[in-house]
Amino acid sequence: MKDTSVENPLRLQSVNHISLICRSVEESMDFYQNVLGFFPIRRPGSFDFDGAWLFGYGIGIHLLEAENPEKLPKKKEINPKDNHISFQCESMGAVEKKLKEMDIAYVRATVEEGGIQVDQLFFHDPDGFMIEICNCDSLPVIPLVGEVARTCSLVNLEKMQNQQQQIQNMLQQL
Repeated sequence: MKDTSVENPLRLQSVNHISLICRSVEESMDFYQNVLGFFPIRRPGSFDFDGAWLFGYGIGIHLLEAENPEKLPKKKEINPKDNHISFQCESMGAVEKKLKEMDIAYVRATVEEGGIQVDQLFFHDPDGFMIEICNCDSLPVIPLVGEVARTCSLVNLEKMQNQQQQIQNMLQQL
């Protein structure tokens, strides 16, 4: 039987980076810088393979040049159920407008749960890795057991904590 009392057995702190194998480091760097707003950071010089490191939004992206780029599969269909990384944004309308201006193909999706609507845009990087942009911060993260609901966004965490405090104060007054 699984011990559900162990909350963090490996003492993890955060996601540090994701590594992506790419056909062209230069093309992928251009995409992650100019489409998603990441910036290049220093990469250890002791590596004996081509690549680049970028950073933004509290996460690193490590680009690794494929040894045989011609053998990498090229995804054409945008499938929201595929592996992807998701970023929250301030304005879905502004993101959609920018993707159209940059002539980047995308698929729009909507998720509704308990009266909360989350809009999503999915598109590929130059190597077919899926990117999602969403307004997911309005969707609470609700643990299956034991804890109170949390928000996906640190921005909304304080709001949610204040609301929970107000509810507790109202309950104490009853």
